[in-house]
Amino acid sequence: MTDQAVANPVHAFIADTVKGHDVVLFMKGTPDAPRCGFSSLAVQILDHVGAPFVGVDVLQDEALRDGIKTFSDWPTIPQLYVKGEFVGGSDIVREMFSAGELQTLLADKGVPLGDADA
Repeated sequence: MTDQAVANPVHAFIADTVKGHDVVLFMKGTPDAPRCGFSSLAVQILDHVGAPFVGVDVLQDEALRDGIKTFSDWPTIPQLYVKGEFVGGSDIVREMFSAGELQTLLADKGVPLGDADA
């Protein structure tokens, strides 16, 4: 864990969360009830490729909403992490999905992709 994560409990929570789950989406709202269009799009893409993921609602905690931006040095939400690695926001996820790169990344990282209709 980085010194920054130790000094910042929000960063420690984020680090533990991305370490403890294969795919994590820090988003506005929940996977069942996204509260912004960009979060909704990211959820739809992950559901479409059949990737199991954990959604973390940053709207529940202002410190988390600010902390995720400094943790990744990325200014927008949602943010996707795969196997502990920051992938990007909604635009990057959409572009990667359209090019087939998201599916390849998930498969290469060993994330089991299920049936999109499951």
